[in-house]
Amino acid sequence: MSIQLQVALTHLTSRKRQTLVSLSGVVLGVAFFLAVSSMMRGSEIDFIKRLINNSPHITIYDDYRRPQIQPANLLWPEAAIAFSHLTPKTENRGIRAYQDKLSLIESFDHLNVSPLLVGPVVLSFAGREQAGTLSGIVPSRMKKVSSISEKMLLGSLDNLSANANGIIIGKELADKFNLGMGRNLNVSTPDAGNRILKVVGIYRTGNVQYDESQTFVNLKLSQILFNRPNRANRIMIRLDDPQQAKTVAERIELHIGYKATSWIEASQDIISLLTVRNIIMLSVVSAILIVASFGIYNTLSTIVIEKTRDIAILKSMGFHSRDIRLIFLLEGSMIGAVGSVCGLGLGALLMLGLGHIQIKPPGVIDTVSLPIWWGAEQFEIAAAFALVSCVLAAYLPARRAGQVHPVDILRGQ
Repeated sequence: MSIQLQVALTHLTSRKRQTLVSLSGVVLGVAFFLAVSSMMRGSEIDFIKRLINNSPHITIYDDYRRPQIQPANLLWPEAAIAFSHLTPKTENRGIRAYQDKLSLIESFDHLNVSPLLVGPVVLSFAGREQAGTLSGIVPSRMKKVSSISEKMLLGSLDNLSANANGIIIGKELADKFNLGMGRNLNVSTPDAGNRILKVVGIYRTGNVQYDESQTFVNLKLSQILFNRPNRANRIMIRLDDPQQAKTVAERIELHIGYKATSWIEASQDIISLLTVRNIIMLSVVSAILIVASFGIYNTLSTIVIEKTRDIAILKSMGFHSRDIRLIFLLEGSMIGAVGSVCGLGLGALLMLGLGHIQIKPPGVIDTVSLPIWWGAEQFEIAAAFALVSCVLAAYLPARRAGQVHPVDILRGQ
């Protein structure tokens, strides 16, 4: 053990009360840093996960990001005469040759795709009516791009393949109409009129508006109901890595022409809100460690004042200014290192305890647990920030100690 380290240990152990106070500040600072950051980061991950799971990573629409140029403008871009107020020819909307588009998209790695035909309908039963949305799906593909199969209370998506006139509805709609499995539901569309469908599944996502209005049928049946044979107006895509959604969406849009919107683009306001919240969280929890570092500064400053004559004697014995500075920097480093280790242990216990807390918000049926993130990154950040804060807090006292003039002190000046 070096002589500088021995002197540093002697200083800290000779003032046990002040050392314990400084150490406690670091321990509590690191522990609360971990507890708060794990909850904030956990809630962010849980929120994004729910956002991603309830919507596709990428959605392709039967639309274009920019209006297409009319053929006349392409042929005569500088024509002398311009026509206005022309009504475009009515066309059967949808993604043309969507099956070819599916094959092209599937050539990309690490993704799954599913076509949909979505349109508005009026649902009626026993004199009651409800405006809703009907989505035609391919059950085998839908399972790979959506979590709706995990939300099924009764039946399954495969029932749509087994029953040509089957329909899956939400729990809220089933309760509103007092419907159960096997009951008939009247569905009205602008193109096909009324059609009686059989309830073959009931799901529940927890989103009241979605569960009350969203229904699912087989894709071929929806093409008949909306009079759009061999058409789809949505393509849902799910990626292995959701963070790549924006880049992949741009590549797909470049290849097929239709508008491809990633979940990141569709939720820009939410992503910005989460970023601001993280900045606020880091500022608050960092302030805890900064306050704790002032306790170290106060302890070491007091030691410098009380040990001025001892410092002068050490210098007269041959210690250089850098040796004296090293002693006090070692003291700050030891407090920071021990405080970080103990703080990480206490923080882990707090995180474990918070993870077992059950909360039931008002009006919610299910109880939820506090989302806790156990990533190693936050442990590293907490320990590093605490250690750096302690070293910086020790720097000024160390610098002052290194500037002590032994002759003046020993003469009593």
